Amino acid sequence: MNLTHIPPLPGKGRLRVVIETPKGSRNKLDYDPRLGAFRLAKTLPEGMVFPYDFGFVPLTRGEDGDPLDALVLMAESTVPGCVVDCRLIGMIEATQKERGKKPVGNDRYIAISSEAACEFSDIERPDDLPAQMLDQLEKFFVNYNDLEGKVFRCLGTHGPKRALKTLKSALRKA
Repeated sequence: MNLTHIPPLPGKGRLRVVIETPKGSRNKLDYDPRLGAFRLAKTLPEGMVFPYDFGFVPLTRGEDGDPLDALVLMAESTVPGCVVDCRLIGMIEATQKERGKKPVGNDRYIAISSEAACEFSDIERPDDLPAQMLDQLEKFFVNYNDLEGKVFRCLGTHGPKRALKTLKSALRKA
C-alpha cells in the first residue's frame, strides 16, 4: 500500500494527514514510499518529544521536495500510518536553511482531527490557540531543526484560507 496516493482534500476545509510520528514520541519516523514502510529517521534527545501527531499531506510537494508537513491537534496520539481526517485551521509559515544552501519554504500546517474531543471544538484558526501553546509549537520546530544543523525561521501564522491556498498550490507540484 502506498500512503502517498491518498486523496488529501475530502471536502471543503477538510484535509487528510498520514501520521508518521505520534504525539509524545522521541522517535522521528519517516514513511518511505519505495519500501511501503516506516523507517526510523532519528531519536530526539532525552526530554524532547513531538507535541502532537506529526505527518504529511499526501499528493503534495513543498519547496523542500517533500510532502507538506502537518501537525494534528488532538488529545490522544494515533499510530504511524493512521490516516486522519482533519479540519485545517492554518499554518506556520517558515523557512528552513541547511548549511551552505539557500533557505526554502517549509511551512507547518495545523489541523484538528475531525474526531477530536471537545477540547479543540472552538478552534478555527491558529490565533484561537493559547499564545503560549503556539509559541511552544514554533520553538519545538526551531529546536528540532537546530539538532540537524538547520535554521528554522518562523515568519508568521496564517488562518485556514491562506493555508488552503498554499496547500492547493503544492498539490499542483506533486
